[in-house]
Amino acid sequence: MQGVVFLGEKVLELRDFPDPEPGPGEVVLEIKASGMCGSDLNFYRAARGGGTGSLGLGGDGEPVIAGHEPCGVVAAVGAGVSADRAGIGLRVMNHHYKGCGSCDHCAEGWPQLCRRELTVYGVTGHGGHARYLKVPAETLVPLPEALSFEVGAAIACGTGTAHAALLRLDLSGGGVLAVFGQGPVGLSATMIATAMGARVLALDTVPQRRDLAGQFGADAVIDPGAGDPVEAILELTGGVGADFALDCSGNAEARLAAVRCTRTWGRTCFVGEGGSVTLDVSPHLLRRQRTLIASWTFSRAGLADCARFVAEKKIPVERLFTHRWKLEQAEEAYKLFDTQTTGKGVFLP
Repeated sequence: MQGVVFLGEKVLELRDFPDPEPGPGEVVLEIKASGMCGSDLNFYRAARGGGTGSLGLGGDGEPVIAGHEPCGVVAAVGAGVSADRAGIGLRVMNHHYKGCGSCDHCAEGWPQLCRRELTVYGVTGHGGHARYLKVPAETLVPLPEALSFEVGAAIACGTGTAHAALLRLDLSGGGVLAVFGQGPVGLSATMIATAMGARVLALDTVPQRRDLAGQFGADAVIDPGAGDPVEAILELTGGVGADFALDCSGNAEARLAAVRCTRTWGRTCFVGEGGSVTLDVSPHLLRRQRTLIASWTFSRAGLADCARFVAEKKIPVERLFTHRWKLEQAEEAYKLFDTQTTGKGVFLP
């Protein structure tokens, strides 16, 4: 089979790999959809010669197949895998982490928090930008029949991340939520929060993404490059500020604004990866009784919960996708995705 690998400095290749065979406790998925995630750009843009994980390298220092939003059907099972757990033909998403399997975090379904060992499929282990993917059976989460494989791929990272962050914020219906960044995660948050009954203020510097946010239910859209976004949010909330804020950008200025735009007793959550932010703790946090939360993806149970929510509420996650690609078009796909002006992209092997 062929798989997409990142080589650094915006260079990638479609390389030949042997078709995987499952070992004990493992399954092979036939990939039906493999999403493109904003965090892929960290590896796409990385300098060559980076360490394991910084460029998408396995433990042997060789590039791994990219793609950590896989969705497909079970094509083969290894020894010890029960039919109830992973029957041939089962439609599944993949919780794309493997830990030690025995620590408290792994037992609770949070292997990405394991301190003993960690494989991230698509980063330090082969991922979904290929025809097949081998993973432990325990990482599988059933895909509801009402959802397409494309929607399952989105939920497997970006949309699931947004859903988990909103739960961490304890978002309440009728509250005002400011979402900074309207890439795939931010747009997912806009859709989900709207379905939860929140009034969403969507912020992005890219006109196309602001337009999408408006289509997805945002009560108002704001261009943070056109003026002080905090002042704009205060004006839209009668001078009180937002009840909640979510930063999906990873941008330092946006993160600071996400804290400053909330009312007294407000809550802010960071999900955007990388970068840093400087806060003046007393005026920005302490003296406004604000809460600052971090949220990194979701547990296996959280992935299933998000899929159920999307299916039950009929949230149109498929509208996130503005581009669909074949694996052979990977170079063109990531060149466009790197402009950060589009909606979500997905490979359909």
